[in-house]
Amino acid sequence: MDNSELAVSVRGLEKKFGDFTAVNHIDFDVKKGEIFGFLGPNGAGKSTTIRMLCGIIPPTSGKGTVGGFDIIKEQYKIKEHIGYMSQKFSLYNDLSIEENINFYSGIYKIPKKEKKERFNDIIHTAGLEGMESRLTATLAGGWKQRLALGCALIHKPNIIFLDEPTSGVDPLTRRNFWAIIKQLSSQGVTIFVTTHYMDEAENCNRMVLIYHGTIIAKGTPSEMKTTCMKNDVLEITLPDSQNWLEAISKLEGIKEAALFGSNIHAVTFDTVKAIAAVKAFLEQNKVTGFNINKILPSLEDVFVCSIEEYDRANPKKN
Repeated sequence: MDNSELAVSVRGLEKKFGDFTAVNHIDFDVKKGEIFGFLGPNGAGKSTTIRMLCGIIPPTSGKGTVGGFDIIKEQYKIKEHIGYMSQKFSLYNDLSIEENINFYSGIYKIPKKEKKERFNDIIHTAGLEGMESRLTATLAGGWKQRLALGCALIHKPNIIFLDEPTSGVDPLTRRNFWAIIKQLSSQGVTIFVTTHYMDEAENCNRMVLIYHGTIIAKGTPSEMKTTCMKNDVLEITLPDSQNWLEAISKLEGIKEAALFGSNIHAVTFDTVKAIAAVKAFLEQNKVTGFNINKILPSLEDVFVCSIEEYDRANPKKN
């Protein structure tokens, strides 16, 4: 891939804290203007990676560029050209909405003649008209979220890092937030986002899955469900599914099973044997009204299966 097409490029990136390896020689590229998902459970190395990319902490080894700037030698230039928003929203609760925006205008050295326009843009995008004097602490989570995003974008960065940006907000607010993200991407802004909501990850153009500091899967949502998922998935619909989960997970042909809403998703070693075994088991236990269907894996299936596969191959890492 031509480097001119890349917003972020990382090779052999490593970060150690004493004897602990938080990020283990990872490689990935992020194209300009795409929504790039950086997925993984808590403690996987997501925030540490973001901190290195944002020039906050230096890597132990490896190299990388963000916006064409070296993450080791040009941290200050990187900070001038990126936006960052964390799940804590990086706002001052004891300041008003207006004061928070003015504070970030000063931090990013917005020219005086542009401040009013940028201020109005944030207020409009966040839907905060008429609320400028309200104390930030009194805002609901959704309002805070949009205000924080506006402050992160006040200097019009080409790349924005979003670290669990929808944590703790309701589903409607999450949907509205992603509408804004998609609009920014359509305007050429590169979005680097971490999330543990797999339905949100469907909005990403490409993604990687990091676990124990190691990238264990990567690709588009479609590639993650096909190429990265080597086993079939069965969706088993039946009454009181939770009561049957443990027994079904031990049947012939089934690799593992987990609840998915009110249904069971079972990853198979042998799909034909698994369907026969599940059907026989349920009929033997006089369970009625059940259905067994082979389905396209969800990203959550890929997420869980990839991690469990890694754990089996690397038992000492647990």
